[in-house]
Amino acid sequence: MKTKLLLITTAFLAFSFQAFAQPVNDDFAGAIPITPNAEGTGCSNATDFYLPFDSDGTTDSGIQGSCRASGNDQFFTWTATSPGLFFTSRAPGNPGLVVWNSTGTVEITCTDTFSTEIIGGWNVGDDLVLQIYDFAGAASDVSFCLEESSTAPVPPAITFTATSSGTTGDYRLGAVDMNGDHLDDLVTISVDNVNIRQQTSGGFTTVNIPTSDANYLPNWSMAAADYNRDGYTDLLYGNGSGVTFMRSNSTGTAFTEVSGPEDVFSQRSNFIDINNDGHLDAFVCHDVAPNVYYINDGSGNLTFYQSTVTPGAPVNLGDYPSGGNYGSIWIDYDNDRDLDMFIAKCGGETARRTNQMHTNNGSGVYSENAAAIGLADPMQTWSAAWGDFDNDGDMDVFVGASSGSHKLMENTNGTFTDITVSSGVSALALTSTETVTFDFDNDGNLDLASGGNLLFGNGDMTFTVHTNIFPGAGAYGDLNNDGFIDAFNSGSVYTNNKETGHNWIKIYTTGTDSNINGIGARVEITTASGTQIRDVRSGDGFRYMNSLNTHFGIGSDTSINSIVVYWPSGNVDTVTNPPINTPIEIIEGDTLSLEGTLTDDLVIYPNPAKDVLNISTSTPFQDNTIYTIFDINGKRVMNAKLNQSTIDVSGLSTGNYILRIISGESIKSQKFIKQ
Repeated sequence: MKTKLLLITTAFLAFSFQAFAQPVNDDFAGAIPITPNAEGTGCSNATDFYLPFDSDGTTDSGIQGSCRASGNDQFFTWTATSPGLFFTSRAPGNPGLVVWNSTGTVEITCTDTFSTEIIGGWNVGDDLVLQIYDFAGAASDVSFCLEESSTAPVPPAITFTATSSGTTGDYRLGAVDMNGDHLDDLVTISVDNVNIRQQTSGGFTTVNIPTSDANYLPNWSMAAADYNRDGYTDLLYGNGSGVTFMRSNSTGTAFTEVSGPEDVFSQRSNFIDINNDGHLDAFVCHDVAPNVYYINDGSGNLTFYQSTVTPGAPVNLGDYPSGGNYGSIWIDYDNDRDLDMFIAKCGGETARRTNQMHTNNGSGVYSENAAAIGLADPMQTWSAAWGDFDNDGDMDVFVGASSGSHKLMENTNGTFTDITVSSGVSALALTSTETVTFDFDNDGNLDLASGGNLLFGNGDMTFTVHTNIFPGAGAYGDLNNDGFIDAFNSGSVYTNNKETGHNWIKIYTTGTDSNINGIGARVEITTASGTQIRDVRSGDGFRYMNSLNTHFGIGSDTSINSIVVYWPSGNVDTVTNPPINTPIEIIEGDTLSLEGTLTDDLVIYPNPAKDVLNISTSTPFQDNTIYTIFDINGKRVMNAKLNQSTIDVSGLSTGNYILRIISGESIKSQKFIKQ
């Protein structure tokens, strides 16, 4: 027997209904064989089956964990003659249907509408058992059609092997480096302990770090980063009543518990440098009020702010008064080299669950513009996965439905088009609160993990769906340092069997002027097949904390032309011809200094300037050219796309500055004076 079931939604087939006499059977072991009914004419190109279902009038609780008889259930059996099967039903009276083989189930809940699935996962000759139950307690009949598929389900590109994780904490939430060696560890939390399964060259070793009791446990989410910059990772616990920080000491042997008095119904949490001063701040989605954040003073001390509530709050990020903020994620969607923030929203009222985009203008001012760019969807979602799914140089988004239907939105110059229908993601009927993206098969195309399901990217904004790869959502990272992404779910590690054998590179970003983890950096690699991009982030999906390392699959390419890192500070580092199939650490400022890009080919005038700089160069600027202005200390003070040959500098203080322009692979800088 196959060990997995494949459940994929497909186009609706026709439907017909008829009731006729057949004995009631509520015994799984004695399931009645079913055969086609010659009178059926309602299903096009399919075989009709009609099953009467006579309820006893009492409410049935349905199936709870195993197949068991009840007074309202009936069982029928069918023997597979092909590897796959189309199933179509319409079930008056609101009954449900469970499809069984020997190793698993797929539950299809029907109302007075069509329900159509492709179901597979068994071999020819295997028995398929249909269990019909009435959770509404109303007498009704069920009819359905079966159409055998001549094509066997395509197996996933890679598989995973489950082993015990050896973790002991109550909350198994993290796959992230904790001790500064860049190897992803397993992190689990208890009220008075941080349990770390530390990855080593030969496996894992257990480290238990006792803590004072956490005021708030990570019931809803956990984020991780080195916000006090001591070389060891700190933790944020998002709770339904407040937020706790576990701040590491300088040896990685202890944590200081820090909890504020504020009542915060936490959802997704992130570490991010909100004010771009080189120090990591924290952001927490609030479920029932405007969002909150914690600004770092540079010494690891955090000050609480709430959008539109705290007097003098430096930014407003998600200020809808009744909350509904669930899945925050920080990305550069408009390619202007600063971070924007998307919130996947969930709530009862339409306005409360309309997704938001908070666009950064380059000076730390955020404007909510989801409607203007096509992302203001009023859907039930807890998280969204952002990535360049077609490798065209900008971030697209898969908005994962927690109920209803998923959506895939394609980014074109900062505006979004719904391509769900053509992408194949509708084949995933199963919903989830947890959606992230990695290249699991290392073919150079980003894949999607939605709950326990994988959608393998084809590189052209289409996906192939495989369900039930893992038993639910989890945390992801390279848990054996072999260059392939693994999973950590509850008490198990799911090791990638790397059947593809594709090549890869893993990049560790270490900031100097920027935050130490390089969170917020844009990493770009170029091979013979093209260019791929990633944004370094802490806190994606909804609940879990994934690796802070930047992972790229490169398929059958045997070399990488270059790696470029665009740091939050504005620094740019380029590494040419790096080795493949190995990790590489890039330290900010090691390869290219700002002074090193000064050139006479960039002419700016007048200089000194009062209000406007005019720009001239011998090479025409490409699309998506970015300009950045630094003060005399090297701090970025302005950043935006260059859409014309002039820049308004009237808002700058009097002093000396450097203008840098990045156009394609060209980087040119020039000094100027602001009067």
